[in-house]
Amino acid sequence: MKLKFYANEESFIAGMTQKDAAEPENNNMALHACENPQMVLANREKLAHHLNTPLAHFICANQTHSANFRRVSKADSGRGAIYAKDAFADTDALYTYDSGLVLCSFAADCVPVIIRDRKTGLVGVIHSGWQGTIKEITLKLLQQLIEVEKSDPDDLEIQIGSAISQQKFEVDQDVYFKFDALGYASEFMFYNNASSKYHIDNQAVVKRQCELAGIPSEQIDIDRTCTFSSPDGFSYRENRNSGRHLIFAMKK
Repeated sequence: MKLKFYANEESFIAGMTQKDAAEPENNNMALHACENPQMVLANREKLAHHLNTPLAHFICANQTHSANFRRVSKADSGRGAIYAKDAFADTDALYTYDSGLVLCSFAADCVPVIIRDRKTGLVGVIHSGWQGTIKEITLKLLQQLIEVEKSDPDDLEIQIGSAISQQKFEVDQDVYFKFDALGYASEFMFYNNASSKYHIDNQAVVKRQCELAGIPSEQIDIDRTCTFSSPDGFSYRENRNSGRHLIFAMKK
């Protein structure tokens, strides 16, 4: 099984699964976008084995490109891990202080965000497709962590995972206007005269949202691997029947 680790430490592990032709459904991890749910569950079981934790400790959400987030705990173990109907409804970000829980997010071009508070041990995952970005889900969750959970921005580390690149992310004027209305995304967009399309760097806009929340730039890392162009990437833009990466974060 192909895995990309962003962190693999004694107290914290985080990363994302990769497309892998040697695995069932190319290592698809999504029950909501699959041909055979049993194959997806087999892939998830294999991931759980690699993470040295039971699948029953995974927590998943039914992502709807919302700006909704939820604090979870050990009482939520297993939500959405085996049955999609058990996943948290209408939720695109999860965070926890509890150890041993695998917080899960799913993506195929959308921007995944992994959060860690080095001081408190809080960890989180965010799914930010273009709709989530214009709804500012990352900024809103970070404001929640700083204002309500009392995280210090200087203690927060952000990993922005691989997603579709600006070169491959083409949109029409209506989407461009929505990003432009944010007031801070213009430098991350350009117009392509040849195609009459706009190109948006969604990862860079999400990074700017982290900075607007007060996170120092040097504590924000971006994986610039393009999910559209990379053979290891699932891309919904390339294939509407694409599988999904599973982005994971676990406080050990």
